[in-house]
Amino acid sequence: MPDTPLLDMVKVPADTRGLDIPQLKQLADEVRAETIDAVSVTGGHLGAGLGVVELTVALHHVFETPKDILIWDVGHQCYPHKILTGRRDRIRTLRQPGGLSGFTKRSESEYDPFGAAHASTSISAALGFAAARDQKGESNRVVAVIGDGSMSAGMAYEAMNNAAETTNGQLMVILNDNDMSIAPPVGGMSAYLAKQVSGGAYRNFRRFGKSVAEHLPRPFRNAARKAEEYARGMIVGGTFFEELGFYYVGPVDGHDMDNLVPILKNAAAITDRPVVVHVVTQKGKGYAPAESSADKLHAVAKFDVVSGKQNKSVSNAPSYTKVFGTELIKRAERDPSIVAITAAMPSGTGLDLFGQAFPERMYDVGIAEQHAVTFAAGLAADGMKPVCAIYSTFLQRGYDQVVHDVAIQKLPVRFAMDRAGLVGADGATHAGSFDIGYMGALPGMVLMAAADEADLAAMIATSLEIDDRPSAFRYPRGDGVGVEIPELAAPLEIGKGRIVREGTTVAILSLGTRLQESLKAADALAARGVSATVADARFAKPLDEAMILRLAREHECLITVEEGAMGGFGAFVLQLLAEKGALDARLKIRTLHLPDIFQDQADPVAMYDQAGLNASHIAAAALQALGVEGARAVRA
Repeated sequence: MPDTPLLDMVKVPADTRGLDIPQLKQLADEVRAETIDAVSVTGGHLGAGLGVVELTVALHHVFETPKDILIWDVGHQCYPHKILTGRRDRIRTLRQPGGLSGFTKRSESEYDPFGAAHASTSISAALGFAAARDQKGESNRVVAVIGDGSMSAGMAYEAMNNAAETTNGQLMVILNDNDMSIAPPVGGMSAYLAKQVSGGAYRNFRRFGKSVAEHLPRPFRNAARKAEEYARGMIVGGTFFEELGFYYVGPVDGHDMDNLVPILKNAAAITDRPVVVHVVTQKGKGYAPAESSADKLHAVAKFDVVSGKQNKSVSNAPSYTKVFGTELIKRAERDPSIVAITAAMPSGTGLDLFGQAFPERMYDVGIAEQHAVTFAAGLAADGMKPVCAIYSTFLQRGYDQVVHDVAIQKLPVRFAMDRAGLVGADGATHAGSFDIGYMGALPGMVLMAAADEADLAAMIATSLEIDDRPSAFRYPRGDGVGVEIPELAAPLEIGKGRIVREGTTVAILSLGTRLQESLKAADALAARGVSATVADARFAKPLDEAMILRLAREHECLITVEEGAMGGFGAFVLQLLAEKGALDARLKIRTLHLPDIFQDQADPVAMYDQAGLNASHIAAAALQALGVEGARAVRA
């Protein structure tokens, strides 16, 4: 445990407000040490939090949180915020079962007024808080902290474009530029100028100039306004934000507490229009292994604090993500029309491998899923074979484009939906729970779910063969099951599943990687004298009608199993059986799916236990359907 004498006295943000600048610097150092030590125990997002330590301390010192509203975009940088807001005693439960969330969460603390985990939502939410304040005649202040990466999403600009018209009061947007992708600070002069333009004297002079200009004819009045904005823009930047109605301050060194605190105080006093404070920070700041790492230790497993070496488990099977990237490369080597698209997640989707092999055929569009989907549609419309790799949960952000720009036009875009099902420590915000329902609802969509890594390879091949409609395949986070992958997988017959194990009494119809649990459930049923067939559906759309009707006809009981929300695969099967009259013969059917709740973070096995989708639950559902006395979850 690090030595933190000053932090030990800070229980809530109010305890920081009597501290002077040297004490705030010491507090920031101690918060950084505590963050590093805590994440070394739990794993999680490290680099982003280290980059905003001084900013976090300064914000809680200047603003009266929780009365003043502080909203963090994405929320993965909020560990220092949690340490300062009464949660330090639980900080080593981050991302653990029953512990603190890895993101901001309303139910966790009054200092988290708005939950987040997806990008680019903070300004819209902050504007809502500002408008509510104005409606109620209150005077609290509202601050949104958003990274330069999140500014690649259109929603951020939609909110900024609307801000000046929505509120006449205070609203501050902190632009956390941690990649120096917008503008670097230029030493002491930059800080000096930022102080001047945010200070009262300059703003009073500016107001006087505006009052004089109001008496001029409109052309002169507009010219005077433009001249002042552009002159200030030439000196300190920010003309773009000025055009959106924001007052721009910066760039400011986000690690220089001597300048950061007074500039934030000045900017907080601007109450007649929204203000952008451009703060430049260094991701991974203050921890040498993070500063020297290519990804700044963005997301880490448990690690040794001294060396930074992570304790990553070794698997005998490749991850599904790696299988995807590797198999796509094989195909692209044979077909120059294959291109790949990601929305700021090249390593997370495995497309970093593709990008290394084919840099000119790899497109990272930033945090812009809507654009990614329609961009892919344009590529497909002109004869290319785009593969759009987006996490299931993030594809939700581009759904209208999937419908309007892809599906209606029957364009052959291939959607690779990583992180399907439950995702463990990232919890509800990142779970791929809904894609079976929302993709399966679209006319013409071919929707597949891999049961193992060989299945995934075959589904990649299948999607690339489809040239008259869109297709999608889903696969989970984590490692495969260790099956052999062919050197070049053959495409599947569209809409055809497979019988994996033959039985007589119960049919278990699995979609996706619950297949292994389904086979274990069949073993458990066999031990109870119940014979079970196990089938792998492979396709949620189109369904293998012949196989499903045969299972319904030849068995007393049919169990569907999926790693998705209600209204998905099980609902599709029920509708087919109802339309074909297969339910008329008193078939006993149960649909097993994710529960109708948002599940908090936990170990994936425990989460599927809670969901009732492990082998014991599948076997119990079959026994209960058969009317076996006292049937309950039996251990496989």
